[in-house]
Amino acid sequence: MKEVKVHISIFDLAGGKSILTGSLPGRKVLADLIAAVQPEASGEIVFLDFAGIEVATSSFLRECVVGFRDFARGQANLYPVLVNAGALVVEELDFFARQRGDVFWSCTRDHDGALADIKLVGELEPALRTTFERIYRLGEATAPQLAALGEDQGIKPTAWNNRLASLAAKGLVVERRVGKTKNFVPLLEVG
Repeated sequence: MKEVKVHISIFDLAGGKSILTGSLPGRKVLADLIAAVQPEASGEIVFLDFAGIEVATSSFLRECVVGFRDFARGQANLYPVLVNAGALVVEELDFFARQRGDVFWSCTRDHDGALADIKLVGELEPALRTTFERIYRLGEATAPQLAALGEDQGIKPTAWNNRLASLAAKGLVVERRVGKTKNFVPLLEVG
């Protein structure tokens, strides 16, 4: 797991509102999230703290959470993780993510920074799910290592690399360059 330095309260960014609806408010919180992230935070986990939020609609989550994840993974090399989201928020995110074949990290975090109830919310397509499960089981992997396992006959390192890159783009795994090889490790350990 990466060292944590960034923790942002969605409740605070939303002006203390506990019910978050609509794409325009989602974009406003997204803009505030991007402004709150320092450029030197590259490579860090960003905890998006949903404590105090009772409900967040799919349109809000699409603009705020998905928008921030796309920014974080595409431009800033950050790893967003939802923390302290209530059951209704997790249910809405899970429904929305499953419709897109997407997945997000979620957990709880106490005042001392300890993580619990670590899980993936949503569902990956079968090929990506299998790839993630193998990386998780191995602890870390490269595309050639996955191809060499021979568990899926005919899948070449290039195809494994594409799957690994997709998982990295979703923020599920961390990509580390070791010489000419890219090594992938899970961002968090599923509880």
